[in-house]
Amino acid sequence: MLHIAYSPIYKYKVPPKHRFPMIKYELIPEQLLYEGTIQDQNFFSPTPLDESIILRTHSAEYWSKLKNQKLSAKEIRAIGFPMSPALVERGRHIAGGTLEAAYKAMEHGIAMNIAGGTHHSFTNRGEGFCLLNDIGIAANELLYQQKATKILVVDLDVHQGNGTAEIFSQNPDVFTFSIHGEKNYPLRKEQSDLDIGLADRTTDALYLNTLMDILPKLIDTVKPDFIFYLSGVDILGTDKLGRLNVSMDGCKARDRFVLETCKKNNIPLAISMGGGYSEQLKHIVEAHCNTFRLAQDIFF
Repeated sequence: MLHIAYSPIYKYKVPPKHRFPMIKYELIPEQLLYEGTIQDQNFFSPTPLDESIILRTHSAEYWSKLKNQKLSAKEIRAIGFPMSPALVERGRHIAGGTLEAAYKAMEHGIAMNIAGGTHHSFTNRGEGFCLLNDIGIAANELLYQQKATKILVVDLDVHQGNGTAEIFSQNPDVFTFSIHGEKNYPLRKEQSDLDIGLADRTTDALYLNTLMDILPKLIDTVKPDFIFYLSGVDILGTDKLGRLNVSMDGCKARDRFVLETCKKNNIPLAISMGGGYSEQLKHIVEAHCNTFRLAQDIFF
């Protein structure tokens, strides 16, 4: 059975200017249930992360500022959301969802989080709507619990995973791989173990050929025993922040290749959704739902 982390807290109410991209956390599970791809029993409700787990990735000073609402105005602007205890609690649940999905992936081959992909959160700060780095926290915890020895992060959001790259810059047990828009946010990029920056308006052929050439070689070289996949759909040509020009079919082909490659190599896979900012909400929901449909079809 496909296990999917989801909680009503994901639907955190934000100011109107931020409301649009947040609606997907309501609509994705509704669509998947409506069409019969999944049933209610596919969902599990994650618990908020314990502080000790957070502190294996984030600095005590940063966590204290978040927990006690002591971030400076500048730090809050970098994150992009007005700060509140409820927002921090939401972040703890989302990161908990990715960690619990990782545990379930080890049992069932794959598991997913309706949210997550908060890859702009650094050891000591947040930015780009990211408070706690869910994949960073989950990867560090798997290593700490000795449930994995070599982890590959496949970050295919259109924006470079700068926070994840920083968190693991000195950790040889986690290999960070990012394909992103070269001229897109963040302007100042960190150094992942492997970065592929694509030009504006890159289309399906170049995008898919790049991924299909690199990922199998990486798996052969890195030999991961666990993979985290950030499946952002902001690579779509319809995305107002993406600047690439990948079609809906191309985005689905990307997901299919990642999932089939992991299954063929028998590597457990945990997926976080990442970004999606198309003008029409139906494009965001459809692209994200394709990832869940493929997971159900390929693994179950």
